[in-house]
Formats: sequence, structure tokens, C-alpha cells
Amino acid sequence: MITKITSTTPDSEIVTSRVVNAPIKMAFEAWANPNHLKNWWGPNGFTNTFNEFDFRVGGTWSFIMHGPDKGNYNNECEFIKIEVPNLIAWKRHSQPLFQVLATFEEVANGKTNVVFKMLFETAEECAKIKKFVVDKNEENFDRLEVELSKMI
Repeated sequence: MITKITSTTPDSEIVTSRVVNAPIKMAFEAWANPNHLKNWWGPNGFTNTFNEFDFRVGGTWSFIMHGPDKGNYNNECEFIKIEVPNLIAWKRHSQPLFQVLATFEEVANGKTNVVFKMLFETAEECAKIKKFVVDKNEENFDRLEVELSKMI
């Protein structure tokens, strides 16, 4: 089942962005290649077990995030739009429900602006987790930068 990208308003989005020291193709590869993605996805201390990573529109990304203290968090996602090397979008089929829109724009030679948007159906759903994830998304970007430094 392929889904359209959700239309949102600013109060139903969580947006994190960062300019990374990597060419656009490398930045995209860190998200599109499960051998890189599993190394950095999630906040500090988290590890991942990828059960399926079918990187195509309609493909499934099924994985478990293992928390540093306790807890395993099942994630079931479906890729809904991919434009190499500029965009990756997926829909979560596990709670909490939202879509992700990751965009990549080369801003200078060897530098890429990565924008990570979490799109919710309502402002209320967004507000429930916004207070928890804003700092965690920054940690995720910190981990992405470490992975990119290893890819160079």
C-alpha cells in the first residue's frame, strides 16, 4: 500500500536540520544503505537490529531499536517516496504514527543540508512526543556525523 505524503501545518511537524560535512551523494547513502544506517539511527546509546530493509517505493523497513537502559522498540515502516539523492520518505505503521520526510540539498562543495521532518496527522499527536524527541533528533544527527566521518 503506497501512501501520499501527509500535508501538514507547522504545529503538526517536528523539523530538525543540519549542514553536514559530506557531499550530497554520501549523505544520502548514509540514510539509504542499511549497513550505514544501522550504525547511527536513533538517539545516543541505541542500537538497531534490521529485520528487513527493502529500499524502494512500497518497500518495508522493519527494525528493532534497542534502548541503552531497557526496552526494545519495534518499528514497521513503508517507503513512500524516494528521489535519489534528494529525498527519502516513509510512513510508520507502528506507534506513534507519523511520516518522515528526509531531504538532502548540496549547499557548498562537500557540504549538504539534511532536513528531517516528522509529519503528524494532527497538532495534538505531534505535541504528545515533541517534548521528548527534539533533543533526541539532535543526538541522531550527531551520530550521523560520526558515521559520515567514517565513510570519507
